[in-house]
Amino acid sequence: MQPAFDLDGRVALVTGGSSGLGRAMAEALAAAGARVVVAARRREALEASVAAIEEEGGQAAALVADLADPAALNEVARRAAEPFGTVAILVNAAGVNLRQPIEEVDLAAWQLTLQLHLGTPFFLSQALVPGMRGLGYGRIINLASLQSQRAFPDSAPYGAGKGGIVQLTRAMAEAWSRDGINANAIAPGFFPTELTAPVFDDPASAETLAGRTAIGRNGSLADIAGPTVFLASPASGYVTGQTLYVDGGFTAK
Repeated sequence: MQPAFDLDGRVALVTGGSSGLGRAMAEALAAAGARVVVAARRREALEASVAAIEEEGGQAAALVADLADPAALNEVARRAAEPFGTVAILVNAAGVNLRQPIEEVDLAAWQLTLQLHLGTPFFLSQALVPGMRGLGYGRIINLASLQSQRAFPDSAPYGAGKGGIVQLTRAMAEAWSRDGINANAIAPGFFPTELTAPVFDDPASAETLAGRTAIGRNGSLADIAGPTVFLASPASGYVTGQTLYVDGGFTAK
C-alpha cells in the first residue's frame, strides 16, 4: 500500500502553513515526499516552518502573502509554482476567529472572516485548477470545523464560514473531480493552536472538552498527519466532496 500514499514529486501549497494545523499539515506532506510551499503573512514564522521541514530531510519554501486580500490571490498562485513547479495539492488552512459576541460583530470582522474561510479557498483553488488539470492530478483540502455543524458562543462569522466551506467543498468536487481534481475537507476537533489558545489557556475548559470526545482527550498536532496525507495522495482517488471529522469522536456523542 505504500505507493498509494507516496507524494514524491508532487508540489503542495499550504496556506496558514506558518503555525498550528497548517504547519503540521505541511510537515506531514513533506514527510510523505511532497515539496511544500507554505504561505502566510509572517516571514519569521514561515522561515521557522521551512527550517523544521528541511531539518527532517524535506523540501520547502516560504511565500509571504496577505491571503485576506482578494486581489492578491492570482499572484499567490503564480508565485507558488516558482520554487518547485506546478502545484498539485492545495491545503486551505489559513483562518481567523475573532471571538466577538454576536451583537458586536462589525462589517470589517465579518468580511475578513468570510474572505479567509470562503473567498480565499475558492479563488485560490480556481487559480490553481488549470495547472492541476494539466497534470491530470489535483487534491484540494479545505479546513472545516466542529462549527461546520455545531454552534459555539462568540463565533458567528467563523461558524458561518465553516458551515459554508462544507458546501463549497461539495461544489468544487462536483465541478472538478472528473478532471482528476478531488476536493475534500478536514474538520478538526479541539487542537492546541493559536486559534484555540483561549480554550487551552484554561485547563478546566480543555478538560471539559476532552471529556466530550469518545476517545477522552483533545487532539495533538500529530493526529492531523495521517488524514492529510491520505486526502492528498492517490489513496483517496475515489473520495471527493467529503468532510472528514478528525475530532476524537466529539461529533459522535
